[in-house]
Amino acid sequence: MVARFKDLVLDAKDHHKLADWWCAAMGYVRRDELEPPEDGWLRPHDWPVPIVDPSGAGPLIWVQPVPDRKVVKNRMHIDVFGSTDELVGLGAILLRACGDDIEWDVLADPEGNEFCVFAPR
Repeated sequence: MVARFKDLVLDAKDHHKLADWWCAAMGYVRRDELEPPEDGWLRPHDWPVPIVDPSGAGPLIWVQPVPDRKVVKNRMHIDVFGSTDELVGLGAILLRACGDDIEWDVLADPEGNEFCVFAPR
């Protein structure tokens, strides 16, 4: 084995706002809220924001600040089980609805990062 999965990283113009959006969408929390540092240290505002699944089932996601906005299609994306209507209600944009050729919806988060939504099992 040459490599092993570690974390997932999302680029964001407003990394705090996008971290909060993904927390609301997936039931994640900011890692610093779940595991506050014992010495009271606070993560600098301009540092990436780590968000985690409080149950421990999902991967750690870093929402990283970048100076530019997304302009082209993602080469890699996230697949989730969920409700397209609820995600759109939170601010996602429906890019392509499921149909004859696909069994999932393609959405974009508030900053344009594409992700696919599959019906819950």
